[in-house]
Amino acid sequence: MDSIPGEVQEGRTEMLDAVECDRARLARDPAYDGLFYSGVRSTGVYCRPVCPVRPAQSRNVRFFPSAAAAEAAGFRPCLRCRPETAPFSPAWNGSLTTVARGLRLICNGALDGANAKVGELAGRLGIGERHLVRLFTKHLGASPSQVGKTLRVQRVKRLLDTTDLPMPQVAAAAGFTSLRRFNAAVFEV
Repeated sequence: MDSIPGEVQEGRTEMLDAVECDRARLARDPAYDGLFYSGVRSTGVYCRPVCPVRPAQSRNVRFFPSAAAAEAAGFRPCLRCRPETAPFSPAWNGSLTTVARGLRLICNGALDGANAKVGELAGRLGIGERHLVRLFTKHLGASPSQVGKTLRVQRVKRLLDTTDLPMPQVAAAAGFTSLRRFNAAVFEV
């Protein structure tokens, strides 16, 4: 039988053969979850190896290295095992993916400046402001505003250590809009 390339997991790529995939599918082996997907020709559905439905006959099954490959071949995702939420997918990471995107935007200056608002950041992420604050508090223990302020203060400390810029320029380079806010933030820590 043919081999399919496995997905990268923990820095390694494996070649999986169809016999091994079929064995893992029939046994519902969780060790193979996310490494391959099986498409059932008779139903047009693709599943994870751990799917709880009654296994299809092996002659009706095709194997794919990714959910995208199964969809490209014309299969739709199973409603029981939700293959789009397999390990290592953004959906598998859940709300942590949204927090990571928000954190990247904050690091790139999304909350710097006079007109920067958490509501605008939430809008860029496609969620509401209150929900964004809840997610940040749940995963990071701080609100987006607090995270942004901490990053600005850390930038100030780096700039003071590595440059000879005067304080007003350090404040501006770190993302503070006024010296008053700069002084308040720096003296707080």
